[in-house]
Amino acid sequence: MNTSLTWGLKHHQTTHASDYSVFSMKRIVDVISVAIGLVLVSPLLLISAAIILMLDGLPIFFRQHRVGLGGKTFLLYKFRTMTTLPEGLEGSFDAGNNIRVTPVGAFLRKTKLDELPQLWNVLKNDMSLVGPRPEVRKWVDAYPDRWARVLMVRPGITDPASIYYRNEEELLAQAEDPEAYYRDHVLPHKLDLYEEYVRTRTFFGDIHLIFKTILTVLLPGRYSRQDGSVSFRKMGFPSSRQLP
Repeated sequence: MNTSLTWGLKHHQTTHASDYSVFSMKRIVDVISVAIGLVLVSPLLLISAAIILMLDGLPIFFRQHRVGLGGKTFLLYKFRTMTTLPEGLEGSFDAGNNIRVTPVGAFLRKTKLDELPQLWNVLKNDMSLVGPRPEVRKWVDAYPDRWARVLMVRPGITDPASIYYRNEEELLAQAEDPEAYYRDHVLPHKLDLYEEYVRTRTFFGDIHLIFKTILTVLLPGRYSRQDGSVSFRKMGFPSSRQLP
């Protein structure tokens, strides 16, 4: 077992007994919500898959290894939004670079419809509806001690950082070196938000985040980039206008 898995499992095993009641309640809500959600969004899933197949061809789904609860790796699913590369399964960093994004993919990303296949990850118990977004091993290894605390809970489809960084690609596109900016500025701030979520998470707080996420997708104007820039300055990071 590699070092990353060792630290993850060790911290997972030290989870307080009281947390398991929260996990159990979350799991029940996840399964019921996803079952209902799949019925409601099944037309969107079928239409999205058909359009990708007709306009962009196979594969329909994008698969990528991500690090989950206790440091264990799982396979995350999304609708494919980019032209394919052989290394895509393991993950390459394309944030801020939209050259490979297809027209269909751009729409799916904008509306977050590309995330819908992750409902399957929730059913498989790889993920929860609410929890810190899972990263590829590369970014977990960049801050292992901080991720050890974050991965004491199951990763999720949405969380406070997902709402805050809804327009992350636009932000990174303005950076001279998107990968370095993500590593040195965005990811540490995300980890701040992840750790805060882990410390303060509650059942009703998760319900609030689900509805807030829905509102963010349907009414993106409520969370403008101007608001994000102000928050960046308060956190000590450069605003989008101050990017190199």
